[in-house]
Amino acid sequence: MIRKLADMETEVRENMRGGAGSVTFRHLFKKGDFIAPVRLCAALTLPPGSGIGSHEHLREDEIYIVTRGAGMLDDGKTKTRVSAGDAVLTGNGESHAIHNDGEEPLELMAIIVCYPE
Repeated sequence: MIRKLADMETEVRENMRGGAGSVTFRHLFKKGDFIAPVRLCAALTLPPGSGIGSHEHLREDEIYIVTRGAGMLDDGKTKTRVSAGDAVLTGNGESHAIHNDGEEPLELMAIIVCYPE
Protein backbone atom coordinates (compact mmCIF):
# COMPACT_ATOMS: atom_id res chain seq x y z
CA MET A 1 0.00 0.00 0.00
CA ILE A 2 1.23 3.48 -0.82
CA ARG A 3 -0.28 6.50 0.84
CA LYS A 4 0.55 9.82 -0.81
CA LEU A 5 1.29 12.82 1.39
CA ALA A 6 -1.79 14.63 0.07
CA ASP A 7 -3.97 11.71 1.24
CA MET A 8 -2.68 11.58 4.83
CA GLU A 9 -5.06 12.75 7.53
CA THR A 10 -3.74 15.41 9.91
CA GLU A 11 -4.96 16.55 13.30
CA VAL A 12 -3.78 18.92 16.00
CA ARG A 13 -3.96 17.94 19.66
CA GLU A 14 -3.72 20.65 22.32
CA ASN A 15 -2.00 20.04 25.67
CA MET A 16 -1.44 16.39 24.82
CA ARG A 17 -1.21 14.25 27.94
CA GLY A 18 -0.87 17.46 29.96
CA GLY A 19 2.02 18.77 27.84
CA ALA A 20 2.37 22.38 26.75
CA GLY A 21 1.17 23.72 23.41
CA SER A 22 0.04 21.69 20.44
CA VAL A 23 1.20 18.58 18.60
CA THR A 24 0.37 17.99 14.93
CA PHE A 25 -0.17 14.41 13.82
CA ARG A 26 0.14 13.34 10.20
CA HIS A 27 -1.24 9.79 10.10
CA LEU A 28 0.84 7.79 7.64
CA PHE A 29 -1.43 4.80 8.16
CA LYS A 30 -4.44 4.27 10.43
CA LYS A 31 -5.08 1.35 12.76
CA GLY A 32 -7.47 -0.29 10.28
CA ASP A 33 -4.80 -0.36 7.57
CA PHE A 34 -2.84 -3.02 9.47
CA ILE A 35 -3.43 -6.70 10.09
CA ALA A 36 -0.83 -6.62 12.89
CA PRO A 37 -1.86 -4.96 16.19
CA VAL A 38 -0.57 -1.44 15.40
CA ARG A 39 -2.37 1.42 17.15
CA LEU A 40 -0.48 4.42 15.72
CA CYS A 41 1.82 5.15 12.78
CA ALA A 42 2.26 8.91 12.44
CA ALA A 43 4.65 11.78 11.93
CA LEU A 44 4.46 14.22 14.85
CA THR A 45 5.51 17.86 14.86
CA LEU A 46 6.08 19.68 18.15
CA PRO A 47 6.67 23.43 17.72
CA PRO A 48 9.18 25.10 20.06
CA GLY A 49 7.82 25.07 23.62
CA SER A 50 5.38 22.21 22.96
CA GLY A 51 5.44 18.75 24.45
CA ILE A 52 3.68 15.50 25.23
CA GLY A 53 3.17 14.99 28.96
CA SER A 54 4.11 11.87 30.88
CA HIS A 55 2.07 8.78 30.03
CA GLU A 56 2.37 5.00 30.41
CA HIS A 57 2.32 2.31 27.78
CA LEU A 58 0.56 -0.74 29.18
CA ARG A 59 0.52 -3.86 26.98
CA GLU A 60 2.09 -1.94 24.11
CA ASP A 61 5.41 -0.50 22.93
CA GLU A 62 5.96 2.94 21.42
CA ILE A 63 8.85 3.84 19.16
CA TYR A 64 9.94 7.42 18.50
CA ILE A 65 12.37 8.09 15.65
CA VAL A 66 13.54 11.70 15.75
CA THR A 67 13.81 13.08 12.21
CA ARG A 68 14.39 16.80 12.84
CA GLY A 69 15.21 19.10 15.73
CA ALA A 70 15.95 18.22 19.33
CA GLY A 71 14.19 17.99 22.66
CA MET A 72 14.24 16.59 26.15
CA LEU A 73 12.92 13.07 26.77
CA ASP A 74 11.93 12.11 30.32
CA ASP A 75 11.62 8.35 30.85
CA GLY A 76 10.48 8.72 34.46
CA LYS A 77 13.99 8.08 35.76
CA THR A 78 16.26 10.33 33.72
CA LYS A 79 16.03 13.24 31.31
CA THR A 80 18.00 12.81 28.09
CA ARG A 81 18.49 15.13 25.13
CA VAL A 82 17.35 13.51 21.88
CA SER A 83 17.99 14.81 18.37
CA ALA A 84 17.66 13.86 14.71
CA GLY A 85 18.68 10.25 14.13
CA ASP A 86 17.93 9.08 17.70
CA ALA A 87 15.40 6.32 18.42
CA VAL A 88 13.46 5.72 21.63
CA LEU A 89 11.60 2.58 22.73
CA THR A 90 9.11 2.73 25.61
CA GLY A 91 6.73 0.01 26.73
CA ASN A 92 5.82 -2.76 29.14
CA GLY A 93 4.30 -0.34 31.66
CA GLU A 94 7.04 2.29 31.42
CA SER A 95 6.26 5.97 30.98
CA HIS A 96 7.77 8.83 29.02
CA ALA A 97 7.31 12.49 28.13
CA ILE A 98 8.97 14.67 25.51
CA HIS A 99 9.34 18.44 25.29
CA ASN A 100 10.71 20.64 22.52
CA ASP A 101 12.97 23.05 24.35
CA GLY A 102 14.74 24.10 21.15
CA GLU A 103 14.17 26.88 18.64
CA GLU A 104 13.03 24.78 15.66
CA PRO A 105 10.22 22.24 15.26
CA LEU A 106 10.85 18.79 16.74
CA GLU A 107 9.69 16.16 14.26
CA LEU A 108 9.47 12.46 14.97
CA MET A 109 7.86 9.29 13.72
CA ALA A 110 5.72 7.54 16.33
CA ILE A 111 4.66 3.91 16.07
CA ILE A 112 2.66 2.09 18.74
CA VAL A 113 2.38 -1.70 18.56
CA CYS A 114 0.12 -3.65 20.91
CA TYR A 115 1.00 -6.92 22.62
CA PRO A 116 -0.90 -10.00 21.40
CA GLU A 117 -4.01 -10.91 23.35
